[in-house]
Amino acid sequence: MAGILAWFWNERFWLPHNVTWADLKSTEEATFPQVEDLYLAFPLAFCIFMIRMVFERFIAKPCALGLKVQANGPRKAQPNAILEKVFTAITKHPDEKRLEGLSKQLDWDVRSIQRWFRQRRNQEKPSTLRRFCESLWRFTFYLYIFTYGARLLKKSPWVWNTRLCWTGYPYQPLMPEMHYYYILQLSYYWSLMFSQFIDIKRKDFTIMFTHHIIAVILITLSYTVNFIRVGVLTMCLHDVVDSVLEAAKMANYCKCQKLCDFLFLSFAVIFMITRLGLYPLWVLNTTIFELPEAVGGFPSLTIFIILLLVLQVLHCFWSYLIVKAAYKAILKGKAKDDRSDIESSSDEEPTTAPHSKTSHSSATTNGTSGTNGTNGYLTGGNSAEEH
Repeated sequence: MAGILAWFWNERFWLPHNVTWADLKSTEEATFPQVEDLYLAFPLAFCIFMIRMVFERFIAKPCALGLKVQANGPRKAQPNAILEKVFTAITKHPDEKRLEGLSKQLDWDVRSIQRWFRQRRNQEKPSTLRRFCESLWRFTFYLYIFTYGARLLKKSPWVWNTRLCWTGYPYQPLMPEMHYYYILQLSYYWSLMFSQFIDIKRKDFTIMFTHHIIAVILITLSYTVNFIRVGVLTMCLHDVVDSVLEAAKMANYCKCQKLCDFLFLSFAVIFMITRLGLYPLWVLNTTIFELPEAVGGFPSLTIFIILLLVLQVLHCFWSYLIVKAAYKAILKGKAKDDRSDIESSSDEEPTTAPHSKTSHSSATTNGTSGTNGTNGYLTGGNSAEEH
């Protein structure tokens, strides 16, 4: 194992020319980042996860109930052993051929079976209360970590002149505040790496998982090679919009639509400025151009550039989703996070008993309409499918 670690942390690859790991050992005069510091992130990640559980149960939930956030989940589908077996063992989205077969087997009309599957899919989705609690936790953490990071940057001259990120590199002493900020960020991302499997699933789950992996790698490597200054700048630029997005979600869950629209618009503007403007102007520019000019190129720099560019690709993808959501909001007059796993409240259809094909034919023959019989059930409001 020692041989593998020595091979991996080859100083000729990771550090500038004529710099060794021994040069970056902490002394009484100056403290430098050490790989061993990062081990603290694992127990802290567990602590953050436990704090979240306590926060959501004893703080977020009472807040949600006080704001009259809906506590009940989507309406449950009528119990049916045959359809349940198909849903759990075969498919959650039966095709037309399977629907016809189930229709004959159960003597239900196809529309009733489609509605049963739609209700059953919605049944697995979390309640508004749970979503509010998750958003309040994220809002609280993001607001705290951004405020802390912004306070660090406010005292740092290199925030406005990124060339100063590399003055004296790599012999830049590690300040206790930056050490705390880095370890807390890494711990949070490690907690997300595991909690996302039990969190509310969204359409961009794979993209978010990729983002978390890149974030953990970048934080770990940038701390090890003392890219602390540009690392703090990068993380703070990412944190600035997250609390606004979570606030918009909470406003939506509380049915404060005007506030939700305002916050979503603010989120979209800040996202475009920070991720598509300041991030390439500050972070990419100083890493790709200013760092080689200051200290010369070295092999590991390529890894950082690739990972930072991958992040920019993700930023472009999310920008597309934001523009798409904004376009829908303009058309429908209602803002919504396009990554959401939950449809609008119109998806919760009225509960009525399924009708057999015989009763459907009889109702049609007799000219039954309105809310009586099968026709009333079938016209009881269209529901949007899941994302």
